[in-house]
Amino acid sequence: MALLYQDIASRLQQQIETGLYNAGERLPGVRLLSQQFGVSVSTIVQAQRQLENEGSLEARPRSGYYVCERQWIKPELPSPSSPPQRPMPVTGQELSLHLARVVNQADFIQLGAAVPHASFLPMRALQRSLNKVVRAYDNRAANYAFPPGLPNLQQQIARRMLASGDRIHPEDILITNGGHEALTLALRTVAQAGDIIAIESPTFYGLLQVIDSLGMKALEIPTDPQTGISLPALELALEQWPIKACVLIPNFHNPLGSLLSDNYKQTLIKLAHKYQVPLIEDDIYADLAYNGERPRSLHSFDTHQRVIYCSSFSKTVAQGLRLGWMLLPPQDLERATYFKYVTNLAAPTLSQLAIADYLEHGGHERYLRQVQLQYQQQVSLFARALNKYLPEGTRISQPQGGFVLWVELPRNLDTLALTHRMIEHKVSIAPGCLFTASAKYTNCIRINCAQPWTPAVEKALINLGHECLRLAS
Repeated sequence: MALLYQDIASRLQQQIETGLYNAGERLPGVRLLSQQFGVSVSTIVQAQRQLENEGSLEARPRSGYYVCERQWIKPELPSPSSPPQRPMPVTGQELSLHLARVVNQADFIQLGAAVPHASFLPMRALQRSLNKVVRAYDNRAANYAFPPGLPNLQQQIARRMLASGDRIHPEDILITNGGHEALTLALRTVAQAGDIIAIESPTFYGLLQVIDSLGMKALEIPTDPQTGISLPALELALEQWPIKACVLIPNFHNPLGSLLSDNYKQTLIKLAHKYQVPLIEDDIYADLAYNGERPRSLHSFDTHQRVIYCSSFSKTVAQGLRLGWMLLPPQDLERATYFKYVTNLAAPTLSQLAIADYLEHGGHERYLRQVQLQYQQQVSLFARALNKYLPEGTRISQPQGGFVLWVELPRNLDTLALTHRMIEHKVSIAPGCLFTASAKYTNCIRINCAQPWTPAVEKALINLGHECLRLAS
């Protein structure tokens, strides 16, 4: 039985095919369409998103939906990964520091680091909360908020976690200095130098840096750009190697965009219980689902206390506040809290107060509904442009949430050399070699789509295509 938004999408498609709306024509606004069809605005939005995914509509930032001039045939997905099946140390991550520094250069087009432009963040609402807590809390805002963190922020996070299927006690939440520290504390809690950590391949390069800094070894597991980590390959690795933890990004993976099904998540929990191995879940992008429905966390299926949950506000509120959080099994919580304390005493008090107020009064759910649509439009826009300007045979991921694209270029292209050439154009991209410990993905790049679409951005993508042709020749 078709869902209501699917029925509306079908009726809109019929109107397009019968000529009610012509190629290149803008559709009426969502409120007018909701009145015409007698459904909610959110149902219209879901219907439009479906037609965009099918190639019938094109989203234009700050303008609306337009009927496509011609049906867009999506490029092929990137190939499933096949990394070496052996543990190895992490090397070659020095370039990531250069990418981080480039973020601070205003004259660069920032397509490398996965950092949203300020225009995609709720800066006005956050500013109101910052001003409010500075006035209201005075001395308290200047004091340390020792681990596990401020109770009012713990309470707001616990309420938000209900959307992911988690019912938790606020006092079980450990506040951290961002998601990066959460991953570091998680690995320090369950493993030590020399231990083997199973990871997806490719994976977020920040995780590789954490593994490197702790003296651990990475064992990369084959991963599909849509369905996620290969469970048979993971089980084989668990049988062959003394793996101390497995780190996963199950919801809108960075960089692939993959989403694990609920069945996959449940099977992962069973594997973790069978082999007595902790699962560390990085759930930083889960609030950015294009269909507006937040997927369940891996932690929400955990009945054996095997999952350490990590997330942060960097992608959905503001990265500069440096706030994340963790949920740990009881046997690990006290150890992680101690590591947090001896590392840097506490997470920023003012940031905790401001985000707690923002979550309670700042209209965060309304903001998320807006930015989910924006990111879907941005990713679609960038994917079409990349497909247009990059060489024939380029493969592009098709995420269902988040704001990054994984791009697989023809095999003869060296994307590390491409990265250096683009720096000369004052454009940053992230080469595939950063996302692996095994010297793979030398013909891949990750593109950050959370940048306002401007003529300068389009020119950057045109130059990217030109440099690909130069390297190929």
